[in-house]
Amino acid sequence: MAAQSAASTCGLIDSFGRRVTYLRLSVTDRCDLRCVYCMSEDMTFRSRRDILSLDELARLARLFIARGIDKLRITGGEPLVRPGILGLFEELSQPLRDGSLRELTLTTNGTQLARFADDLARTGVRRINVSLDTLDPERFRMLTRGGSLAKVLEGIAAARAAGLAVKLNAVALKDGTEGEIDELVAFAHDRSMTLSLIETMPLGDVGIDRLDQYLPLDALRRRIEERWTLIDVPMRSGGPARYARVAETGGLIGFITPHTHNFCADCNRVRITASGTLHTCLGQDDATDLRTLLRTGGTDDDLVRIIDVALGRKPKGHDFVLSRGAATQLARKMSETGG
Repeated sequence: MAAQSAASTCGLIDSFGRRVTYLRLSVTDRCDLRCVYCMSEDMTFRSRRDILSLDELARLARLFIARGIDKLRITGGEPLVRPGILGLFEELSQPLRDGSLRELTLTTNGTQLARFADDLARTGVRRINVSLDTLDPERFRMLTRGGSLAKVLEGIAAARAAGLAVKLNAVALKDGTEGEIDELVAFAHDRSMTLSLIETMPLGDVGIDRLDQYLPLDALRRRIEERWTLIDVPMRSGGPARYARVAETGGLIGFITPHTHNFCADCNRVRITASGTLHTCLGQDDATDLRTLLRTGGTDDDLVRIIDVALGRKPKGHDFVLSRGAATQLARKMSETGG
């Protein structure tokens, strides 16, 4: 309790004066899809004993909340394939009720949403991000290596029916997204959903080269402006997206651009992998092992100390380099931290 009380006072501040208020917590490295930009077709996942238990995940979440995290995003892999995952959301509903946590949300591929949407809303989740890169069933099957678009669309409908605000995330992919972008914009905005576009990052062992996929968002924005009128807006959602409003629809498009426009200056987030590794920057080779301390009797004070040391090493910016072989050099990071 003493560690948590002191942490609540000082918060999480890095050496550049940035206050960290956003934690992305991965609960599994497993997924029921094999998206071509995220993981290889024949993934080797970590053994279950290497993955943090739900109790360990809840302990870390509570500790970070006590230290000033007010936004917590549950990620994967695909978080909703983790057995017992609803129990973690129920555990985290308490800090939502007492006001110590402002927002509890998740990023999902949507395949399990039809059965979880009502329960997620009941535990206090108010908005979610759903990955959706195409509205073409055949292309969806190709991009996900066998996934069902109809199942994801059913999940999105269930989430909206449960009262959850849905934001769609689409990874910009060369030779595909340009031809579908108008349809994605119309689909999202007709349903009052924001669409966020993401430049592919050189993370994760996907079995192909990132240069074969890369589509800069500057180019995609020019393509969008051939049909739509974009008006930049100062809105921020706590993440790296920069937003524009579409005059014709009134809806928003977010642009997440790790390559064409670096978004590190006001970074407010850290990530914990499902195996208990703290990353203060996804684009740097930094890692702090929390699992060992959790499993060898470490106190909250002990955890606070190593977290503070890690925050002190949080770099000013990332070093993403989109080159041949970059994906292999940073294998596993994408799947373990949920993108």
